[in-house]
Amino acid sequence: QPPLYMDMTVNEYLDFICDLKGVKKDRAKHIAEICELVGISHVYKRAVRNLSKGYKQRVGLAQALVGDPEVLILDEPTVGLDPIQIIEIRNLIKDLGKKRTVILSTHILPEVQAICERVLVINNGRIVADDTPEQLQQDVVTDARMQLRVSGPLEKVQAILAHVPEMGRVELLGEREYGAYDFIIQAKGKADVRKPLFQMLSKAGYPILLLAPMNTSLEDIFIKLTADSQKKAGKE
Repeated sequence: QPPLYMDMTVNEYLDFICDLKGVKKDRAKHIAEICELVGISHVYKRAVRNLSKGYKQRVGLAQALVGDPEVLILDEPTVGLDPIQIIEIRNLIKDLGKKRTVILSTHILPEVQAICERVLVINNGRIVADDTPEQLQQDVVTDARMQLRVSGPLEKVQAILAHVPEMGRVELLGEREYGAYDFIIQAKGKADVRKPLFQMLSKAGYPILLLAPMNTSLEDIFIKLTADSQKKAGKE
């Protein structure tokens, strides 16, 4: 929750923040531009206490923007908001990041994946990763898994999968469509099993209805990075 004065109107509050920050520029114009940027122009004269949580969060962002700082530090900016408000605040933060550096501190990792261009993972006060979300996924995830759906008799399909060259793990998920079964498959090392998989199933007359990579979430990456960091710390 941003540090707001509930008895003030939005205008009074932002004017007060201008006093605290010693803003020298045309104050009325500066406040109007900020209100337009964060989408609170239409609640400009309303008391802060009468605003929804989402709009209070916007007012908090507005006060942070007073004085045109080059860097914004936001701590858990979407906590307590409803799903629509969360989407609105995330989009607003992304827009703010186009013209300034935004440092986002959060434990909500889907939020990081939705907003951030660069991620720092800190565990026990130590930086254990610093990269883009995409590069972290490439560096950390070495066991690319795929979801497979095949139409055909289960036992015969399983027998074929067991004999695909370089096939590692095969996990049955169940019958998702009538006569079609879903599996999670994983090749050994960095082998590519797609061609032999297609050829062997096609030859047997069992069509592939779905073959898609399973994206590893930032939560999975975070858990792996912090677990590896703790193992290293235990050895030191």
